[in-house]
Amino acid sequence: MKVTPEKNEKLGKMIFANIYPLYWNRLEKHGRTKAEFHQVIEWLTGFDEDRLQALIEEKVTFKTFFERAELHPNAHLIKGVVCGYRIEEIEDEFELYRDCRRMEKLIDELARGRKMEKILRKG
Repeated sequence: MKVTPEKNEKLGKMIFANIYPLYWNRLEKHGRTKAEFHQVIEWLTGFDEDRLQALIEEKVTFKTFFERAELHPNAHLIKGVVCGYRIEEIEDEFELYRDCRRMEKLIDELARGRKMEKILRKG
């Protein structure tokens, strides 16, 4: 599937605080902890738990969320298909869309029980 400017813009306008509980509910159903969830988000974005909570309370959009993030240097190692999109084939002009799919891929791997060291793409 190809990303369109419209899809990228629509995703950018979504409020992170509205999606966060959906991510958490999925992980909780699979027996994962909030600490693991936050560890994955912190690894990808650099946001510790306090900063993440502040962003949720501020009701930032995904665009703002990823603009403020400092993506991990190994984020480019996150590959695979999420929602029909192959992450590594998402064009550079849709960086926001790619970053969001990377986060969803990590959450998906966590929900599926993958080991944390593999999720966090350790050297």
